[in-house]
Amino acid sequence: MTDYQTIIVRERRRTVRLEVTGPREVTLHIPAHITDGEARDFISRHARWIETRLAAEARAEEKALPPYTEADIRRLADEALRVIPERCRHFAPLVGVSYGRITIRNQKSKWGSCSARGNLNFNCLLMDAPGEVLDYVVVHELCHRKEMNHSPAFWAEVARVCPDYKAHIKWLKTEGQGLMRRAHA
Repeated sequence: MTDYQTIIVRERRRTVRLEVTGPREVTLHIPAHITDGEARDFISRHARWIETRLAAEARAEEKALPPYTEADIRRLADEALRVIPERCRHFAPLVGVSYGRITIRNQKSKWGSCSARGNLNFNCLLMDAPGEVLDYVVVHELCHRKEMNHSPAFWAEVARVCPDYKAHIKWLKTEGQGLMRRAHA
């Protein structure tokens, strides 16, 4: 196993989430009931994925753009406040839902979220993503108004409105991580 630091975070959650959180760092988010041994086994089973992601992170670092400034973030947030509500108004009838408040933030790891009350949160960094990726994130969060999970029914709803959603997920996982790094360097 290659040299990297593993951080284990016990949370009130039902699923396990593994993410690369630094150049030589991975974080495993686990439910509180999982033992240390089970966590280590999970990491071992996913060693190839970890190595692939760490190598991709290293390549991305080589071609990284300079960090965003506070002025850049303010500009992106102002633009997002104009653009994202309009995209929500466009897609909500296509999804067949309503929604509450829209909030724009500079989030460290999420592109968007939907609360149980129907409030939507979006990352201002989406303004530097391609338009079709922004639209996918809007559709994704609006679909949570029907399905507050990532079940097959949820993904069928996303695919109905955004059939090429898998390509947009791939962009967020590859190119999008560079935006996150620039914003939180």
